[in-house]
Amino acid sequence: MHEKILVAFDGSKQAERAFAEALEIATRFRSELIVVSVIQLPEPATRVEVDAALDDTKAHFEKDFEALRRLAAASNVTLRTETEIGHPAEKILSRAEAEGIDLIVCGRRGRSVFDRWLIGSVSTRLVRYARCSVLVVH
Repeated sequence: MHEKILVAFDGSKQAERAFAEALEIATRFRSELIVVSVIQLPEPATRVEVDAALDDTKAHFEKDFEALRRLAAASNVTLRTETEIGHPAEKILSRAEAEGIDLIVCGRRGRSVFDRWLIGSVSTRLVRYARCSVLVVH
């Protein structure tokens, strides 16, 4: 039923709850979990700013990923982590289609209130445009 589950992860409390829900589902269905974090760079940005932001953000996510890997291993769930660069909704949707994802799990709100006001929430875009089921965790 849910062979591959993608979790949109930005490090927020909502994303942590989404991961916990996805892990429970993956345990039940023996699914593979793919956690995707997306780095959205400021525009326009200089090469120095881009490199610094990428290094800092990847290091931050890697700490989170280590904790997620331990939780998945304790539940005997296969977990893969990925970091993308670009617009979160676009990258998650693209990855879901390329991977043949059966279910996307995300939090209702992420870290940035301004981004949500400016371009709409990532979860709303995922629900509207995903070609698979989307579970939005509150």
